[in-house]
Amino acid sequence: MRPTPATIARNAALLGALTLVIASTLAPHRLDATPVAATTYRPLYHHIVPDRWMNDPQRPIHLNGQFHYYYLYNNDYPDTNHTAWRRATSTDLVRFTDRGVAVPKDTTPNGSIWSGSPVVDTNNTAGFGANAVVVLATQEHAANNNAQAQFLWYSTDGGATFRNYSTTPVIPNPGRFDSRDPKTIWDSDRNRWVTVLAENDQLSFYTSTNLRNWQRAGEWRMPGLGVLECPDLFKMVADDGTTKWIIGASADGKGIGQPNTYAYWTGTFTGTGFQQDSAHQWLDYGWDWYAAVTWENPTNPLGSRYAIGWMNNWAYSANTPTWANDGFNGTNSIVREIKLKRQGTGGYSLVSQPVNGLDNIVASTTNLGTIQVNGVVPLSYSGEAYELTTDVSWTQLNNVGMQLRKSTDGTRHADVGVYGDYAYLNRGYTNHPDQTNRFLESKSPFDPARKNVRLRILVDRTTIEVFVDDGKHVHSSEVFAAPGDNGIALYTDGGTATFANLTIRSLRDINAQPVPTGTVLASFENNTYGSWARTGTAFGTAPANGTLPNQQHVSGYLGDGLVNTYLNGDATTGTLTSPAFTINQRYLKFLVGGGNHPHTAGSPTAVNLVVGGQVVRTTTGRNEEYLRWTTWDLGNLTGRTAQIQIVDNNTGGWGHINADHFTLAATA
Repeated sequence: MRPTPATIARNAALLGALTLVIASTLAPHRLDATPVAATTYRPLYHHIVPDRWMNDPQRPIHLNGQFHYYYLYNNDYPDTNHTAWRRATSTDLVRFTDRGVAVPKDTTPNGSIWSGSPVVDTNNTAGFGANAVVVLATQEHAANNNAQAQFLWYSTDGGATFRNYSTTPVIPNPGRFDSRDPKTIWDSDRNRWVTVLAENDQLSFYTSTNLRNWQRAGEWRMPGLGVLECPDLFKMVADDGTTKWIIGASADGKGIGQPNTYAYWTGTFTGTGFQQDSAHQWLDYGWDWYAAVTWENPTNPLGSRYAIGWMNNWAYSANTPTWANDGFNGTNSIVREIKLKRQGTGGYSLVSQPVNGLDNIVASTTNLGTIQVNGVVPLSYSGEAYELTTDVSWTQLNNVGMQLRKSTDGTRHADVGVYGDYAYLNRGYTNHPDQTNRFLESKSPFDPARKNVRLRILVDRTTIEVFVDDGKHVHSSEVFAAPGDNGIALYTDGGTATFANLTIRSLRDINAQPVPTGTVLASFENNTYGSWARTGTAFGTAPANGTLPNQQHVSGYLGDGLVNTYLNGDATTGTLTSPAFTINQRYLKFLVGGGNHPHTAGSPTAVNLVVGGQVVRTTTGRNEEYLRWTTWDLGNLTGRTAQIQIVDNNTGGWGHINADHFTLAATA
């Protein structure tokens, strides 16, 4: 924020508000300025990776009434950078259900699966069956000095699991170091498939009739924006009825004072190249909306699309408190609906708004009406996960905006507002990931002759997304405010502004573990195992209270206690057995994590259900510290006497098991 300390103090005093001492020369609070908090940094309403690492989104498909969203996932982070494709499904593009790994890594000589795109092959052009899901993705061709090339994978089970078509690429490397991130579309104008590839500062086009055999058709060069990645190509009908093609890519404009997000051009796709009719524009002006993808709205394919971006930046991708504190590094933006609109100058631009599914997770609405501001006005509302909308107008002033995630003493905050000829999001006065302090304030163009602006702002635990003037411009950036910094204040400098229709909607937690209803057999709270019997040393004398020494961060359990056999590392072994109980409900639900060593293996880390001395149900972990729900159907065991047995007989890597909250329930 730009006003001098004296101006702020004077205005605050006149308003009877808190005196704020903020200097424009104050060194920004870097990520390490505040110790890692004991509380969670997991966002409430943004989709996140359950554990470890996530980066590039892959374009979702719509199949069988659901959106299937894939993203790059690394379960070995930070030890390796190898990625697979993980899948999540959604019906409203706000609440996602994790479905696990779909395209595995390191199962062919070509190793990791990089970015690409899935398509639904409705007409069986590839020969894998009607509605097979076919993926073109980049891998490093082991037989060609690990050159980047495009490989084909396919699914015949609705996109849940994929098999590789061949260890030979369907689009070999054309002799360029950079050749990656295929985006495949059906070109209905020419009745063929088209793939656009990123090749450093140019995009190339390949065509096919069957997704297996490809021919290079041409290229389109756009220097000056760094190495282009994650290209996009689609057709839209604008609000005036004009049809336009849009080509886009993740681009790096930092060297010329521009964003490092999704650049796009409008024009015409010729089948062999692209004829632009505009200079590049940006779909987001923030610092953290990279590798973004767009996809069709199935109810309005040419008039509306959706978009999602990875809220991170390769310049500081590992610098986040979420890894040390919560065991994950990977957050997505809220999904946006984008439309093409004619602008007053005669050109066309994409505009963005959050998807309507946000309405489904509103917990409460606070209407603050109209507030006149001349200086600084703190609001009575505070929070860390909400949507704020307001119409701001003024006659004469220098600066107008609001402080978000403001600390009690007023020294820490993120600022959103309008200053002269630009709108801005400034994270320099609170914790943020950029240790160079170069990427603190993002700016988007604003007509200085205007005297009003409409702001719609999404705030979550680690992110702020700003939609200016109904989404004409958007800013998305990571903001790691300290827990408890939840205040909001309105401000002006050099005049008075009216904040009208000021409305705040608090948003519910979509990432919280659901708590099943039923009979709780064990919750492992109050520092006791109760009457469960222990053998060996792995379980200690009482349940663990979270992560144990030298263990990666454990998350996903309920309450304060859980079973965690990482006591003194993976070398300890033992069993934990419940008292006998009668199966009087159909389902047994519980949380499990830890090592992937099944009961049938020689040295298991497993949860077993024992009836009549026999193991009748069993499960194990997934080599991850995130606990997830398992549900056993016990319908054929009703009335039987059973015991739960938790076993750790493994002393190697991931030789431990985590479990919590065993519940008998009537419904799945």
